[in-house]
Amino acid sequence: MTKQRSAEEILKIAWSFQQASVLTAAADLNVFTALHERPMTADALAGELGTDLRATTILLDALAALEFLIKKGDDYSVPTALAELLSEKSAQNVLPVVRHLANCLGRWAQLARVTQSGRPAERVASIRGEAADQAAFIGAMHNISAPVAAEVVGRLMPFKFSHLLDIGGASGTWTMAFLDAVPEATATLFDLPDVIEMAQKRLSDASLSEKVTLVAGDFYTDELPAGADLAWLGAICHQNSRQQNRELFARIHKAMTDDGVVVIRDVVMDPSHTSPEGGALFAVNMLVATEGGGTYTLAEYSEDLSEAGFDDVTLVHRDEFMSSLIRARKA
Repeated sequence: MTKQRSAEEILKIAWSFQQASVLTAAADLNVFTALHERPMTADALAGELGTDLRATTILLDALAALEFLIKKGDDYSVPTALAELLSEKSAQNVLPVVRHLANCLGRWAQLARVTQSGRPAERVASIRGEAADQAAFIGAMHNISAPVAAEVVGRLMPFKFSHLLDIGGASGTWTMAFLDAVPEATATLFDLPDVIEMAQKRLSDASLSEKVTLVAGDFYTDELPAGADLAWLGAICHQNSRQQNRELFARIHKAMTDDGVVVIRDVVMDPSHTSPEGGALFAVNMLVATEGGGTYTLAEYSEDLSEAGFDDVTLVHRDEFMSSLIRARKA
């Protein structure tokens, strides 16, 4: 049954962009890091950030109204608990996610034009630049994945493998979780060259460099490293069309050992493509950001895996968002 909405609810949804825009602008400008250790006036902060005084004052007042900042007289400061989450000086910060969502917000604002044209939104770098945007994306994936990785990998256990191939493995979050679960195993992490540099640091910090081979490449065009008996596709398939997934599954099939298993972590939609709600909204994110990405049903995954040579396709776990797990064996 369709949910009945009041006029107030409809307008609240339409106005919700305002708070998101204020928060994400502050994150891009690094307001919270600048204010982390000492209160500052708008004039002093504008000087430090290189921003316009009038605009800075209005933004800071909005942040104070939303209780992201405290304003006393002319001074602004960050509450201690929020500084832990929003300052680069805190190891627990979630700034990469907020900054990634700032980039998403710019694309979502073009949704009507995207729907009209069928083409993804114009991609415009943030004020921080393309390299910083990529780092924010990789950092966001770690922020999102690290708290759940051990639990998600645990849902596959007991499961033994000798060598993991982490495809699009970002900075190594999932490789680390798998090697924690099966310490005797080794791994290969495959991703773009710039991302491999980020992975190298994180894996070195975790004392895993000797167990993980880092291979730079593009899974759309390059052959995958051979010899793994477990291939992991963590939050990759949604950025692809079904045809792109079939081609990627075929590359995985070719690269794996004869007893190989592929595991997909992603959204799994119901047959109507309307549930879970988060998956339907994430399909919109793929619409504005990619040429052909989307969110798929178990039947669609099964068909595409089978076409690539896999069988015994099993839904191991159904999640309300991104951590559903599908397992398939090399036929």
